[in-house]
Amino acid sequence: MLELAESLLAALDAGRRLAVATVIGVDGSAPRALGTSMAVDADGRVIGSISGGCVEGAVYDTCNRVLETGAPEVCEFGFSDDDAFAVGLACGGRLRVFVQELGLPDARNALPASVRGELERARDGRAAGLALVLGLALDAESAGDGVVVLAAHDSAEEHPVASAFSSRASGTGQLGASVRHRVSAELAAGIHSGRSVRRRVDCEGESVEVVFLVSAPPPRLIVFGAVDFSVALSNAARLLGYRVTVCDARPVFATPERFPGAEVVNQWPSDYLLQTEVDERTVLCILTHDDKFDVPLIEAALSLPVAYVGAMGSRKTHERRLAALRDRGISEEALASLHSPIGLDLGAGSPEETAVSILAEVLAERSGSTGAPLRTTRGAIHRDVVATRPGGAE
Repeated sequence: MLELAESLLAALDAGRRLAVATVIGVDGSAPRALGTSMAVDADGRVIGSISGGCVEGAVYDTCNRVLETGAPEVCEFGFSDDDAFAVGLACGGRLRVFVQELGLPDARNALPASVRGELERARDGRAAGLALVLGLALDAESAGDGVVVLAAHDSAEEHPVASAFSSRASGTGQLGASVRHRVSAELAAGIHSGRSVRRRVDCEGESVEVVFLVSAPPPRLIVFGAVDFSVALSNAARLLGYRVTVCDARPVFATPERFPGAEVVNQWPSDYLLQTEVDERTVLCILTHDDKFDVPLIEAALSLPVAYVGAMGSRKTHERRLAALRDRGISEEALASLHSPIGLDLGAGSPEETAVSILAEVLAERSGSTGAPLRTTRGAIHRDVVATRPGGAE
């Protein structure tokens, strides 16, 4: 839902009622990640995509039914269904989808203020999160069918919503204070990591299944060295959703005109790295080709809790840098985390091809994948990695 924040808020502010479908369960090779959403308004207009084409028609029909009845539904499509092929999920996976109506204030299913707050935060590029607590009894007649929504920045307020198996959305839910506190804490941690996940939360004898939907600010990719390869890498990384910074001490090469859309910094690279903000999603690409920059910069980079450190250069250059870093006391464990020579073996030659090689390695490292051809691997094609693009919301 959070990845559609701007469009959802615009539609609601225009007076349109919406049914929003969100993936709350993924099994096998389902084509879209946990947390992906699609919305349908009362005029039949569609926002977003829930499966890249699979099951779209069936989810569209469910959204229209929810708009008519006002009763939320939980639906499942996949290989366990006799009509899986008919609804379009012929890829062998399974999706579980939660569909709810969102409306204006005083409407039948008005958008809660705290949930709107999270949508506004996501729209504005700030950290946001929602926790969908599944399988709760919301009233005496519903046994484990409800969904309670907790907002990250208003965790004291819970919003019970009945599922397809309970026609009423009344009641306060059966979510105890201790487990609610635990869910809120895990939601905060999920926002920090930028991952949407589904997990079981156990606390003081209470156990619930929770889908954590998060939207984090775009992760950073910092390129050191304003060379032709940096131009291609900056452009490609922005297409993947990274917030790109290019740093070079030479202002004649590092200019905004040469790197449109990127932040350009004219500063000594190692000095800049130690004063700028990084986190566990930050990617550092060192393309400077100059030992006076490279060695202190790599030393600083390997001391930081970032996602990826890569350095361009020949194997001979790499060995020379390793020797210099060992002389500076860098441990073998730290050196083993350095991706150098940078990139995957794709036969890249041009700057644009090299950018693909580098970003392919970044993606493989982020997901824990091998980078091997899919035809040589087994198991699910679509892994449970970051459930959004780099920003966190798919």
